[in-house]
Amino acid sequence: MEQLFLKAMGKINLGLDVIRKREDGYHEVRMIMQTVNVYDRIQIRKSGEPGIRLTTNLYFLPVNENNLVYKAAKLLMDEFGIAEGVDIDLQKYIPVAAGMAGGSADAAAVLYGVNKMFHLGLSKKELMKRGVTIGADVPYCLMRGTALSEGIGEILTRLPAAPPCHVIIAKPGISVSTKFVYSHLRLDEIQEHPDIDGMVQAIREGSYEGVVSRLGNVLETVTGQHYPVIGEIERLLKEHGADGALMSGSGPTVFGLFQDEKKARAAQKVLEKSGLAKQLYLTRLFSPS
Repeated sequence: MEQLFLKAMGKINLGLDVIRKREDGYHEVRMIMQTVNVYDRIQIRKSGEPGIRLTTNLYFLPVNENNLVYKAAKLLMDEFGIAEGVDIDLQKYIPVAAGMAGGSADAAAVLYGVNKMFHLGLSKKELMKRGVTIGADVPYCLMRGTALSEGIGEILTRLPAAPPCHVIIAKPGISVSTKFVYSHLRLDEIQEHPDIDGMVQAIREGSYEGVVSRLGNVLETVTGQHYPVIGEIERLLKEHGADGALMSGSGPTVFGLFQDEKKARAAQKVLEKSGLAKQLYLTRLFSPS
């Protein structure tokens, strides 16, 4: 196996609650994670020249150990003493610094790819154990699909596939630091928390209405306040047929859920004309087969 072509899929949060800030500085969360069909493309090629060479289509991304793709490849190659080198080409389409776990998805894909290419024999569970040392979302990005995420994001419970629907992904022309959002979160001032248990039950029952009625993200109290464009996109989506709209992760990406594809396509055109979103996709939820 001399080369591999991989899809690194992004995620949205159907629900995101923060329980408390731990003594180690991390925040304990309960989230409903959902993979969407928006993905980066990764090509991994074996090379006779030792080392890792990373290229990307975005000039501002690092191509050294500051990139999670590089870290993921290096982690396995160092552990297993792989003498050969790899050339990795990363084509980014998932919005960057946008609450969709793009970097974690890329790292997960490379862990999977290096494991397969060099016949390391690691199970998905073993890859997930290594992945959490790179980032809290990496284990989920290896699992994919619909999941309840707890702890700092590393405790995962697989759920049945969420009810199928059309999804608009809209990322405004701003980027948000996750660290900034969590550092400005005032948990004691939050009066309404998402009904995560109710969302889990709705997913288990296959209730689309139950899922849509429970969309919620406590981090929006921070990001939405600093960046009003998030609320503007949500309002526009709802005004044009979205059954529900919410910010994903720490933002600023907003998604809208639609059962009616015609309404979704019409809303997409309105958003395009509005200029509120720099990146815009119409896609569907992804469920691993």
